[in-house]
Amino acid sequence: MLFQFAPAIQAGIHAGKYLQVFSNGVPLSIVRDAVSGQFIANAIGVTVNNSPLSPLIAVSNLLMSGAQMYQTQQGFTSVLNGLQTIQTSLGVLQATTALIGVGTVAGVALTAVNLHQTMKLRKEVEQMRLEVKNGFIDLKQALKGQGVEIRQIIEQVAQDIKFEQHRTVLVRAYGVFIQAMSCFCSAMLLQDFNRRNAGIDDVRGMLFAALADYSNPHLLEETCAAGQLRRLECAWAIEQAIVVTYQVQNEVLAVSDRLILLQDKICKDALTVINRCESHDELDFLFPEIIRIKNHDLAVLDSWQNHVDWMRSLPPEASLPSSDLKVLSSADFNSSETHYSTINLAEPPEQLVYESLAEKSHFSSLRDQLLFLFEPELRREYEFYISEQAGITGYKTLVTSNLQQASDLTVGNLYYYFKNRDESKDETELVSAN
Repeated sequence: MLFQFAPAIQAGIHAGKYLQVFSNGVPLSIVRDAVSGQFIANAIGVTVNNSPLSPLIAVSNLLMSGAQMYQTQQGFTSVLNGLQTIQTSLGVLQATTALIGVGTVAGVALTAVNLHQTMKLRKEVEQMRLEVKNGFIDLKQALKGQGVEIRQIIEQVAQDIKFEQHRTVLVRAYGVFIQAMSCFCSAMLLQDFNRRNAGIDDVRGMLFAALADYSNPHLLEETCAAGQLRRLECAWAIEQAIVVTYQVQNEVLAVSDRLILLQDKICKDALTVINRCESHDELDFLFPEIIRIKNHDLAVLDSWQNHVDWMRSLPPEASLPSSDLKVLSSADFNSSETHYSTINLAEPPEQLVYESLAEKSHFSSLRDQLLFLFEPELRREYEFYISEQAGITGYKTLVTSNLQQASDLTVGNLYYYFKNRDESKDETELVSAN
């Protein structure tokens, strides 16, 4: 994740005139003068792996909202914009469950609401070409160009009794979220500090109630891997809104703690979803989306946390020079120009990567390559197994030190090569013994 600065500022960084601010060794979105230490400017953009930052559920402009809390009005405006982004994402992600359904889902349905299509739907909602009602959009209208089969699946899902039960819960949860957002806006207008904080506390309680519905373990257990991921993404969006309620109260310790917990939860939830994946169709849906979440969304949350932790190290507002306050209050990393830039591509970069890997691998290996991203210990176990089997069969170069340098694709494929070879040998010996 690399922050981009205006050309003049970037030139100053290269010349050593300016220095990018770091927090715990991590670069932040602010630049200071190399001599005086005075804050000079904020970043104007972010890239990830040479592509514009484009998270699926994380809100990129919130990562700089912590700096703006020195100047109340500017900070609150950024926060409100961030909450609007959360609301848009929540509505679109929830709406796609009307096509995914609860149980086994057709591959064509997953393709119709995959990462690329979901990003396009979100853009449509953002530009008010599609309307979210009770947490759902008219998918027949939104996906009218996808063909008759998609419309038939939407109708079938709508008639499914179990999905209707799920839909009722989702509509209720979305309604509570919308009510919470309305109450939040009202609370922020209160001039009395104690009353405002009490109002925000009430909003947080409502958000936790909505979160309980989205995270309902019974409903999640009934849902296929793809549907489960979308429900969890809704929960992660709500979690961000909860973090915001702490941030506007300047509870920086709570903000940092909640962001750590959210990042950990996303990683654990991702493992759960991947382990539930049972088909190529599901993997086609999950792989690009989870890669996007890993590389973009988690990067945003980590940077947000680092910005907040850095703010804790600054002196009180009254002790800061007016020039520093001006820079902090002008932090306005609005990624609207880059946030949806990938939707105009034929396919997102993650989709292209997945298709390339799929040509060289198979279902089990590909699924495990996803697991490696969140469970590095599993990869180390695979490396040990490969090295052990290679020693037995005479592949002298496949030692642990070499395997540590290999790609996830190589490790996954080698593991199943030796595993299948080992199982075939056991079966042969069993037949011979009989």
